[in-house]
Amino acid sequence: MAPDSFIEEIQQKQKIHDETSALTRYEVPLVTVDVVLFTVQDSRLKVLLIQRKSDPFIHSWALPGGFIHIGEHLVEAAKNRLAEETSVTDVYLQQLRAFGKANRDPRGRVITVGFYALVSAERLRPEAHANAEHLDWHCVTELPELAFDHRLIVDTALDTLEAHLETTPIAYQLLPKKFTLTELQRVYELIKEKQLDKRNFRKKIMASGMLKDTGETKMEGYHRPAQLYSFADTELKVMHAQPV
Repeated sequence: MAPDSFIEEIQQKQKIHDETSALTRYEVPLVTVDVVLFTVQDSRLKVLLIQRKSDPFIHSWALPGGFIHIGEHLVEAAKNRLAEETSVTDVYLQQLRAFGKANRDPRGRVITVGFYALVSAERLRPEAHANAEHLDWHCVTELPELAFDHRLIVDTALDTLEAHLETTPIAYQLLPKKFTLTELQRVYELIKEKQLDKRNFRKKIMASGMLKDTGETKMEGYHRPAQLYSFADTELKVMHAQPV
């Protein structure tokens, strides 16, 4: 269903409902979800963007997302719209917040709920569907101009991701199940957008209790084999770790 047709259908249902509803004196806004999907690819932190194939902002780059259907929970809607536009499924989702600037959508009063998702690049084979005529990964430091207020949503997701990085084992979503400390440090540096001191990083990350030794090693260049680790607990609960 075309986006404008969907809006017209919802507005018609609201009109019929309003004839007998006590809410008739209130203007009812529409609600969407938008997903910032991160991955690490070619040693860079990237976000998946779609190129819109209909107005508003036709041919512009935007986040995957769309309108919430009646009866859908927020997380369910985010997963469904992401799958419909990109074929991406089974990813970790974290709700950000609502974005509700009055003129953020030229079609009318639309509030969106932002989410961010993390996934290892090796797991993904995204394809453009629904309102996406094309999609591609874009480096977070080299984003094109985005439709709506999607740049604000991306920036909010980056800030939130960096904050969660300090207190949860969230980085495991961007790594293989077993990884070296060098690979883990690189993920931290990409998200923080700065280089970290190797010695201090390893001292603090080992003291955090987030990691466990797998007893296996991996060759990294011409150096001696590097120890492989995994996360001790991948539940995204707050962990009392020192910032790294």
